[in-house]
Amino acid sequence: MVRFTVNGQPQSVDADADTPLLWVLRDHLGLTGTKYGCGLALCGACTVHVDGLPVRSCLLPLKTLEGKAVTTVEGLSKDRSHAVQRAWIELDVPQCGYCQSGQIMSAVALLQNNPAPSDEDIDAALAGNICRCGTYGRIRKAVHRAAELLRGAKSA
Repeated sequence: MVRFTVNGQPQSVDADADTPLLWVLRDHLGLTGTKYGCGLALCGACTVHVDGLPVRSCLLPLKTLEGKAVTTVEGLSKDRSHAVQRAWIELDVPQCGYCQSGQIMSAVALLQNNPAPSDEDIDAALAGNICRCGTYGRIRKAVHRAAELLRGAKSA
């Protein structure tokens, strides 16, 4: 039994200790916003936050999560009101949408550490997130827009 927090809720999961977090989230907890992409931690579709840091959940074993806090795309807000989610919707970023939860989680991590990123900062922070549809230009614009929204929220 591994005890950890997911999206602010305590969880106790009884699964094989080597089960990847991705499958714990999807199959045991019913949180399907995090996607399976490559299974090798190379594409970024499975990105979540563990103790505030972006990680690839497809290879992260359950046994490493004892006492930790996991945030998934569902945990950013209940109503898509997080600034990054709002920017994604406002700028109609997704095409197929499959990679977007990972893109969003990487963007959130970037903006937590860099409230005014340059194009180069964005490209570097999201370089590990692959979008097969090639919406990188819209993703970059949405990160800039989310930064504006976050700065506006802090000045209000």
